[in-house]
Amino acid sequence: MQQYQWDSLYINGQIATMADEQSCPYGLLRDSALAIKDGLIAWVGPMQSLPDMPERLAKTIYDLAGRCVTPGLIDCHTHLVYAGNRYYEFELRLQGASYETIARADGGISSTVTATRMASFEDLLEQSLKRAKHLVAEGVTTIEIKSGYGLNLDTELKILRVAKRIGEILPVTVSLTFLGAHSLPLEYKDKPDEYIDSVCHDMLPVIVGENLVNSVDVFCENIAFDLAQTERVFKTAREFNLGVKCHAEQLSDMGGAALAAQYNAVSVDHLEFLSAAGVDAMAKSGTVAVLLPGAFYFLRETHLPPIDLLRKAGVPIAIATDCNPGTSPVTSLLLMLNMASTLFRLTPEEALKGVTRYAAKALGLQATHGTLSVGKVADFVVWDIEHPAELVYHIGFNPLIMAVKDGVKVSSVIPE
Repeated sequence: MQQYQWDSLYINGQIATMADEQSCPYGLLRDSALAIKDGLIAWVGPMQSLPDMPERLAKTIYDLAGRCVTPGLIDCHTHLVYAGNRYYEFELRLQGASYETIARADGGISSTVTATRMASFEDLLEQSLKRAKHLVAEGVTTIEIKSGYGLNLDTELKILRVAKRIGEILPVTVSLTFLGAHSLPLEYKDKPDEYIDSVCHDMLPVIVGENLVNSVDVFCENIAFDLAQTERVFKTAREFNLGVKCHAEQLSDMGGAALAAQYNAVSVDHLEFLSAAGVDAMAKSGTVAVLLPGAFYFLRETHLPPIDLLRKAGVPIAIATDCNPGTSPVTSLLLMLNMASTLFRLTPEEALKGVTRYAAKALGLQATHGTLSVGKVADFVVWDIEHPAELVYHIGFNPLIMAVKDGVKVSSVIPE
């Protein structure tokens, strides 16, 4: 029996590795091949550099016929697990009500908390799976899912267990983020410090004990938690060796980004009102700026994130859907690519890096995900396009024809 060097080999592709844009935009390798061994990328390079004839190298060979390949897409900021919806708030905002006004009237996050607390595990899983399937169908192979619509231990656990189950059902890696400090629950009205005590001392130890968390997030904003409360959560997260993330500077400049940078946050997200000092702090700490064009669009925000300052400081920029019922009911990361370019003026290459290379970094997964490099997990997508910029250019168009997760083909219209 012939011994093959690799498990599978994909030939004749235009491979956007996203690994070395210095020498070539998108790290694009024309007329190239990619090999898989034991679920990892074993080789990638020009067809002419293959060490032998393809049929002698791998048991299974796929001819991509010139199609474009990118890393699997990564949605690095979602609130995907929740019950119900908030279409009525959408109507109120169209009539002139602000997000802040709705939130202070016990709408907003509080209304979703009520619905999510009432939902059974099974109902919550059924509703959330539908959203996750839409993302996976567009080439998403890694999703960050936050809690934060429970605001008590039992429901926060339920949300994170549902999120973990999604990763067991679908061909997608799920990164779990505890966002207990998302909003102040009604039962703690006017007692935010007591609630933060509960987040740090009652909830987080149990969630860590069940292995249901990779990172901890806080909504640092004038309608949520102040700097001192945010820092208490960060300190507790560090005691458990968890990654730190932060919703910051979405509605005002609270200084949350600079605080998060002090704790070497993997990402700070939203950032419409980010200051120059916040940009500098993030640059020094290597923190990723996660921009959320869906929320910007849905709230009809006009204050742009400081894109030029982020670029000049060398802060990595990631893009995500922010899938949530109140401010970004979005289940299309491809649409976010176009919005990132049209609304924020990112180049197509910057946008695509934002859902691959830098999205992986925003989750602390840069060593294993985000680029098509030897030794990394073999998560990639084959698209029926000629150039990766087409993924950003098109609106409402899904050219996916094959997705590979952990080296295994999970969807395809290409025959073997």
